[in-house]
Amino acid sequence: MARLARESKLETREARSKLKSSHEPYWRKIEPGFHLGYRKGKRTAGTWIARYSLDGKYKKKSLGNADDFRDENGVDVFKFATAQAEAIVWATSLVKKSKGIHEGPFTVRDAVKEYMDWFEVHRKSVYQTQRAFDFHIIPMFGDKEVSELTTRQIRKWHESLAKTPAQIRTGKSSKETNYRKVNDVRSRKATANRVLTILKSALNHAWREGFVESDSEWRKLKPFRNVDKAKIQYLNERECKRLVNACAPDFRLLVQGALYTGCRYGELANMKCSDFNTRASIISIADSKSGKARHVPVTNQGKEFFKRQKAGRKGSEFMFRREDGEQWGQSHQIRPIAAASKIAKIDPPASFHVLRHTYGSALAMNGVPLQVIAEALGHADTRITSKHYAHLMPSYVADTIRANLPDFGKFEQDNVREIQV
Repeated sequence: MARLARESKLETREARSKLKSSHEPYWRKIEPGFHLGYRKGKRTAGTWIARYSLDGKYKKKSLGNADDFRDENGVDVFKFATAQAEAIVWATSLVKKSKGIHEGPFTVRDAVKEYMDWFEVHRKSVYQTQRAFDFHIIPMFGDKEVSELTTRQIRKWHESLAKTPAQIRTGKSSKETNYRKVNDVRSRKATANRVLTILKSALNHAWREGFVESDSEWRKLKPFRNVDKAKIQYLNERECKRLVNACAPDFRLLVQGALYTGCRYGELANMKCSDFNTRASIISIADSKSGKARHVPVTNQGKEFFKRQKAGRKGSEFMFRREDGEQWGQSHQIRPIAAASKIAKIDPPASFHVLRHTYGSALAMNGVPLQVIAEALGHADTRITSKHYAHLMPSYVADTIRANLPDFGKFEQDNVREIQV
């Protein structure tokens, strides 16, 4: 910021006493767009005012009284040079704030706020991410400066998360914390890894934005190994038919839409009739979890299904509606899919996301390349696709083993056979 300027008309009380009273301050330019003003009162002491041009508009700040009748006290009475210094401090803070530059100690709480401001614009699942911060991270590290974090502190916290039993939701009136009776060690470590990833994402964002000088302390920390093995459930054709038949009429259409497209529940709930291109047999998903639009081809069976759904309706209408005509909302699918699973005797019960896995698994088992499956499901790359579906695909290893492993001869067999339901 600029050095102190000189102004003979404003520097002394004697010089200021000769000025006429005016509501418009007498301005002294400190640098282009930055001025210190003196507003002369009729019977009271004059007032020092700073103004700074920011984004084409002036910001103003009343600094205090001039030392016209009282000596400077450094609190609310200033002489010209001190008022100018106060103006520079104010203008510097104003510029830093406009650029998002943080002042004072930068804590983990500050890093979380900066990250969530960015996250809300560029990512989804804001609620779940904020909940992880509020529940696991802020209570432990919230007031700690990011620059003071050590690898050992984060590692000890990470290990303690893996030993903490999983919590379940309780009613608002409940005063006790309930825990799941079964706490698989692998799943707890996997949860600890996910929370660690969220913390490191916030800290990395702070480092990239220049709030901290080094990322070495958390970069050295490694997650638990071999705990994120994919355990997916998918349905076979018979189970799909039983599940569809067991659904209520309005929910049945939603389930069929998921099986034909592999779309997520939220994508189906927000789908409009105009999103289906009848001529091209394509479903367009404008707003997916990854933030990127995608286009999902449907089979002839799927084409006829979606043609029936949009027949005679406006393009702005929702493709799938509840029985009362309202849109399917958040979590509205949980109870219907559980009830249908029970009727259809699907064990373990299917969640709605299982329908998406069923779509991907069916493609994989029929030899569809991973890149094609990733494109249809909206995965950013094939890593997630490979993790979930690669083991289901026909492979040279599997084909070679089946072709060359002997049958070991005939053994005594009982008459137990699977009943086809």
